[in-house]
Amino acid sequence: MRTSTRVLLALALAAALLVGAVLWLGRGGDGGGRTVVGLRIWDESFVPRYRASLAEFERANPDLEVRITVVPWSSYQQKLRLDVAGGTADDLFWTNLYEDYADAGRLLDIGAALGAEAARSWDPSAVAQYTRAERLWAVPQFVDAGTAVYYNRDLLAAAQVDPAELAALRWSPSGDDGLRPLLRRLAAVAAWAYNAGHDFQSIELPYLGSAGARFQDDHDRFVFDSPQGVAAFDYLVRLIADGLTPSPADTNTNPDFAKNAFMQGKLALFQSGTFNLAQISEQARFPWGVALLPEGPDGRVSTNNAVGVAASAATRHPDAVRRVLAWLGSGAGNRYLAEDGAAIPAVVSEQQRYRDYWGGKGVDVAPFFDVLRGPRISPGGGPGFPAALRAVEPIFAEMYLGRIPVPEALSRARSAAESAAALN
Repeated sequence: MRTSTRVLLALALAAALLVGAVLWLGRGGDGGGRTVVGLRIWDESFVPRYRASLAEFERANPDLEVRITVVPWSSYQQKLRLDVAGGTADDLFWTNLYEDYADAGRLLDIGAALGAEAARSWDPSAVAQYTRAERLWAVPQFVDAGTAVYYNRDLLAAAQVDPAELAALRWSPSGDDGLRPLLRRLAAVAAWAYNAGHDFQSIELPYLGSAGARFQDDHDRFVFDSPQGVAAFDYLVRLIADGLTPSPADTNTNPDFAKNAFMQGKLALFQSGTFNLAQISEQARFPWGVALLPEGPDGRVSTNNAVGVAASAATRHPDAVRRVLAWLGSGAGNRYLAEDGAAIPAVVSEQQRYRDYWGGKGVDVAPFFDVLRGPRISPGGGPGFPAALRAVEPIFAEMYLGRIPVPEALSRARSAAESAAALN
């Protein structure tokens, strides 16, 4: 090999090594001297709202850039678990099941990062949800309020049901109640009357709570197979067996089946939360309204849930992360999430924006909030909770299909949940 060839090869190799070194050292930056902070969420519709909020932040902080990654909900929790364990998670990420990460030391302490005063401006229920061992582990972003019932005015009119009747609906384990007869009237004019089935937040928790049962006790033990829990699930299974709801063969495998059926005008009553309000408003082609959810033996009981932003303890940019968190938890940064009625901001001072938006659209959102004046049921949590939920799903699916009696199914599901949680 001639000397000139050796020199050229040496120069090329040196250049390649130099480029590699620059890329390695520059990871976390944009090549323009700015620090890049990653934010992972699971809902594509929130990207424009976050981008608008973060554009204002970046104008005031030109040395920082926040890049948003969307991971679909169907794979979000599993991928996040793997990435957090491997230290490759984004600097910031949405969470609603955080306990395992906090207990393992994988999250930044929000109180230490932002100061104890920061939490005073946030929804108290959201702060309580993300507080564990007297430490706060996420900056609340938005809350769901409570569960209510969307109704199709045309189908109610066809069944000669006054919407005012919905406010007085009661269910009883004995079946001697007002809900079942009303559903039969609606089933005569609609493909389905109601969305009883496997919906943890909107159906199962409210029925458990209003029966006087709980999913977990105060020590994170699973207790949904209590006599009251059996009564609640038995009532739901009987509604399904009576043909008043969509088939579990559809709803077990497609969590959006009932929502889509409602928006297509095939389902008369859809029990759900504010997280579906914007989509229903955009896509429903019939007059609709919102009513209080049915009352049970222990009254009307709902849960409410919040989504927060947690920070990875493995971040290489803790100061930049702290600044972004402070913005996302401020009124100025959080209010963008209320644009177009998309979500209820976790900053209390901004929540009226949500009510005002829907009031201007002629939608009374009071039922979502009024139900929270009564007792609430905890959405659950603790170490191994996501794994426990995954463990009960196939058993619940068989129960709703009528293949396993309710008492046996709940007993098996509790054992499966306990075993799954213990392994995580």
